Amino acid sequence: MSLADKVLAVNNDLPIRTELPVHSGKVRSVYWLTEEDSRRLIKERGYDVAQNAPLAIMVISDRLSAFDCVWSGEGGMKGVPGKGAALNAISNHWFRLFRERGLADSHILDIPHPLVWIVQKARPVMIEAICRQYITGSMWRAYSKGERDFCGIELPEGLEKNQKLPELLITPSTKGVLEGIPGVPAVDDVNITRKNIEDNYEAFSFRSREDIDRYEVLLKEGFGVISEALSKLDQVFVDTKFEFGYVTDASGQEKLIYMDEVGTPDSSRIWDGPMYRQGKVVENSKEGFRQKLLKHFPDADILLNKARMDERLALASDNELPESLMMEVSRTYIDIAEKITGERLPLSDNPKAEIIEVLKSEYSLID
Repeated sequence: MSLADKVLAVNNDLPIRTELPVHSGKVRSVYWLTEEDSRRLIKERGYDVAQNAPLAIMVISDRLSAFDCVWSGEGGMKGVPGKGAALNAISNHWFRLFRERGLADSHILDIPHPLVWIVQKARPVMIEAICRQYITGSMWRAYSKGERDFCGIELPEGLEKNQKLPELLITPSTKGVLEGIPGVPAVDDVNITRKNIEDNYEAFSFRSREDIDRYEVLLKEGFGVISEALSKLDQVFVDTKFEFGYVTDASGQEKLIYMDEVGTPDSSRIWDGPMYRQGKVVENSKEGFRQKLLKHFPDADILLNKARMDERLALASDNELPESLMMEVSRTYIDIAEKITGERLPLSDNPKAEIIEVLKSEYSLID
């Protein structure tokens, strides 16, 4: 069996019973279950959700996304082995720790397979909630150009690239295109301030102003839980993105939860501790792959300049990356997942067949 056969590249063609179109993003696909199947599973499995809560099957792929493009490799590799399982395993680990520490629940109700979650529908808060413990990435690029105001936060003089910040910073941006908010451009992923959120909390889908404080507590405490655990593994938790939403539990209580994924190599920067202390940055996250792409192609501006998006998409579709690079990414994801969870990552020779079998035999979701 080839490496390509072990990759779940296409995840929107599973024969899961649904009456709605499958929503497929760059990495995950979502199958909304029928009302009948949702009610049946809630009753059979005892999920702590409202009886009429819509449920979905979320299937993660092994596709490799960076710079808003999906990349493939030689030999028909449309992703990297183990990537999807690594992302799910890491998120599952942190979500469990959050619950144990009494922070908040997640949207995940069940885990039928390493690549599959059963989730409840949440009403998302329209914010990409980003925490930064070190100055790097977009913050450093802005700072090096002389900018000192970042998301309404005044940065001190004299900071150096990749150094630890005086305190953990929350630097939110918009999730999707939000129309009609004063002072906030109607474009995706634009930096915003806490005052923007306070003045327009309903437009960002917060239930109340008090929930802004709650979201910041969950951000800081969630970041702290992950940072503490990674430091014990001699890994540096640099920055990360959280997403939040509202759900209603079985008692009818509406609550703010974590959603999407947390503390993964796709949503975070994680640096190797020993190398950082030697003054070198070694990425144990997707940022390492991004840096390799910038070096792999002669014109790096195509990857960085949003005005050249058509060229970038063509670059990704017309170029197969070396198998060695794809497998290097695979090792990064698998290694950090096994470090974090303390367990061997379950890998599959035929993931699609396994998923179909478990959803058919144990959950009766496939005819």
